[in-house]
Amino acid sequence: MNSSGGRRQEAAGPRRRAHKPREQDRDVQLSKALSYTLRHGALKLGLPMGADGFVPLGALLQLPQFRSFSAEDVQRVVDTNGKQRFTLQAGDPGIGLLIRANQGHSLQVPELELMPLETPQALPLMLVHGTFWRHWPSILIKGLSCRGRTHIHLAPGLPGDPGVISDGIPFFRSANGVILTPGNTDGILLPKYFKEALQLRPTRKPLSLAGNEETECQSGPKHSSRGRRVTQQ
Repeated sequence: MNSSGGRRQEAAGPRRRAHKPREQDRDVQLSKALSYTLRHGALKLGLPMGADGFVPLGALLQLPQFRSFSAEDVQRVVDTNGKQRFTLQAGDPGIGLLIRANQGHSLQVPELELMPLETPQALPLMLVHGTFWRHWPSILIKGLSCRGRTHIHLAPGLPGDPGVISDGIPFFRSANGVILTPGNTDGILLPKYFKEALQLRPTRKPLSLAGNEETECQSGPKHSSRGRRVTQQ
């Protein structure tokens, strides 16, 4: 007891919340800011963007949201990003380093260095698009949409994994290995191209593509192409 109040003093101090290392928090913040700026906001923010999607790193770091970060911070995020979302390269003398997002743009980037996949043999055996349950009823009826971006994003397999479309729909491989397609003239990859749909969580199970099962509208899939698999998360 203490002499003034007779209250028992706790042997242990108050618990502190566990925090991630500050550098990791900053890296996540920086990665998200880079993604928005390089994919969607560069022109609105006044950054000069080339036809290949590159912007001067020096100009980017002058924006208010980047002033607490250095070129070394950006280099670390580019090097450690598991999905290789960004590329840094040397620019012309006087400009310095350039940076771009490798895919995911809503901005038009006509020279993004996408590799056309022009033959069935060039496509992976399975292409997967991940989505959420709330989107599945619409996707089952209308298909996959670019939803404001220039391409629909597909992965060459399911998470954890180590039909050919011949209607003139182009496919590309981005610099970081993502398979991209603009879909048809309306920006849609129609349901007729879906080979199967899987629910991944809470349990993995196949979903019907018939579009008449009420249970399908209450949870979610990923899609694949060649066939496209739709799997709900």
